[in-house]
Amino acid sequence: MPRLRLGADFPHAQPDSVGRPLARAPRLPRRLAGLAPVASAAHVPAMDRATSVALAEALARGIELTGIAVMVAGGLAALAAFLVRLARRRRQPGVGFEPTYRDLRADLGRAILLGLEFLVAADIIGTVAVAPTFANLGVLALIVAIRTFLSFSLELEISGRWPWQHVSPPASRGASGPAGAA
Repeated sequence: MPRLRLGADFPHAQPDSVGRPLARAPRLPRRLAGLAPVASAAHVPAMDRATSVALAEALARGIELTGIAVMVAGGLAALAAFLVRLARRRRQPGVGFEPTYRDLRADLGRAILLGLEFLVAADIIGTVAVAPTFANLGVLALIVAIRTFLSFSLELEISGRWPWQHVSPPASRGASGPAGAA
């Protein structure tokens, strides 16, 4: 195995303060330069403001598109489920149209709610990360308030109760208290 010499094989090695060549982190010879490891995080320059703003805007745009895709895909899935339920209803004469229609509305509401969550997250990222001025934060607060009101309204429409109301468990028959109580 050939020995490497600092002067010939590592011509870019810098001497230390005493004048001795540094052997800790020499550069590789040109024939091995393609095999060099990636620079460590200490050597990577920091992102400037324009790059971080562009990255935040792209991230917000991606989350917005995800929210839109969730709503469209959820709406199509709700419509497909509605058509399947409608076909089954025709085979069963005792089942009415009203439960099938309520299920469609509930499924559509769930898809819209999930999409709204993505859109609110995108608005927060886009407003706070890009330009956190008081005017932009005020617009963000208004958008979040409107979307929160929509979410509460949809939840009321879907489940018939407000989100903070708990569903009371059905009373068990014949039980007069906790097990083992006399």
